[in-house]
Amino acid sequence: MINEKRVKLMTRMAAYEDGEFRRHKAVIGFFRSDYISLQMVKTVIATTIAYAILFGLYLMYDFEKFMKEIYQMDVFQFIKTVVILYLVMLAVFMLITYVVSLYRYNRSLQSTRLYYGNLKKLSQFYQEEE
Repeated sequence: MINEKRVKLMTRMAAYEDGEFRRHKAVIGFFRSDYISLQMVKTVIATTIAYAILFGLYLMYDFEKFMKEIYQMDVFQFIKTVVILYLVMLAVFMLITYVVSLYRYNRSLQSTRLYYGNLKKLSQFYQEEE
């Protein structure tokens, strides 16, 4: 005889395995600190590239004006401003990355624990049948 609860449980588990399980398994394959650190390193690289592109675009936008003013401006102050803006941008993105990575890790961990709990329930259904 078909056990309705078991069939529903198996259907939910199969849907999870086909969808999110692969992504969640990849995330929880790391320790939490390792996963977050990896995401932070990726963010530093991406932010540095993005800032370099934005800075290049800023210079190209009005390059003639920049070249005229370069002899009159305080270069050290300009470099200091550029570095401070980079650090602010980096700090903002690092904070966002930390929060998002922590949320993703915890969600993946919780979903995977639920999946393994459902496996135990399924095993109990089979043991009760015997």
